[in-house]
Amino acid sequence: MSNRRQFIQTALAPVALGALAPFSAFAQSGALPLELVKIVNGFPAGGSADVTSRRIGDKLGNSSYTKNGAVVENKTGAAGRIAVETVKAAPADGSVLLLTPYSMMAIYPHIYSKLSYDPFKDLVPVAMGSMLSHGLAVGPMVPASVKNVKDYLAWAKANPNDASYGSPAAGSTPHFLGALLGLNNNVDLKHIPYRGSVPGIADVIGGQLASMITPHGDFIANHKAGKLRIIATSGRTRSPFVPEVATFAEQGFTDLVVEEWFGFYAPAKTPANVIAAANAAINVALKDKVVIDSLALSGMVPVGGSAEDMARDMKKQYDVWGPIVKRIGFTAES
Repeated sequence: MSNRRQFIQTALAPVALGALAPFSAFAQSGALPLELVKIVNGFPAGGSADVTSRRIGDKLGNSSYTKNGAVVENKTGAAGRIAVETVKAAPADGSVLLLTPYSMMAIYPHIYSKLSYDPFKDLVPVAMGSMLSHGLAVGPMVPASVKNVKDYLAWAKANPNDASYGSPAAGSTPHFLGALLGLNNNVDLKHIPYRGSVPGIADVIGGQLASMITPHGDFIANHKAGKLRIIATSGRTRSPFVPEVATFAEQGFTDLVVEEWFGFYAPAKTPANVIAAANAAINVALKDKVVIDSLALSGMVPVGGSAEDMARDMKKQYDVWGPIVKRIGFTAES
């Protein structure tokens, strides 16, 4: 519970319904437990969203919510929006859930003038899953003498043609962390959006990309293997998973303190008893040692709590990120 409090206090093309029919056939409105549940996320296998989906989904079975563990579908594309659109169009019976970082719900409304979903009307919060901090990592394109953020900025100024950073999606929290880093330090850092963390990290390791900002847990295995170097993390305190890495704040970049949660959502009009059952099952799963240990391997901690907790923090993040996005000046059309 102390971890949860610490993290939450941080300052900062639709799919045809037919594809989802097998998962709604077992469920009548509000009837529980469901035979089978699908969890949809918008990022590739192996990343933080995928790990959260699978590890928690595995433990939802034998509950008042569902008889079996959930299956996971990675619906990549459109910077995570296709997954949101998919669940928006799904039956409102609890048979399909969305797992997404809060950026798709609290930041995207500020950058897409014609967003295909209203996060406050088309979906309903169920429970927070995991919490993480982001990391800045550099690869072999950047000299070994670059050991911290100030070194990196100096290198970027001296090598403008190579001064680029990847993120898991345009308009994501990591994208804006890099934008703020460049903007606030008068350094032109070129942003390269990817479909999730995994392909960008591969390019960093391969020397095609100088750096990347993404959930720091996605870097940990390669950081420990010496294939890339994490030079900062975005938490209020050092990550317990890479305690040797100083935070942005420790290095003097206090504007880059961000911890982000992954949350579960259901389609709007899902019955309250189904939301309550899903929330309870998720909270039980988050106390399972296998889940806790699996999240830790990816640099995450469990969160949980009520659907109301999640709704409140989602609105808070929406209000916090609006002025930041406006200052950066990024829109989906820019």
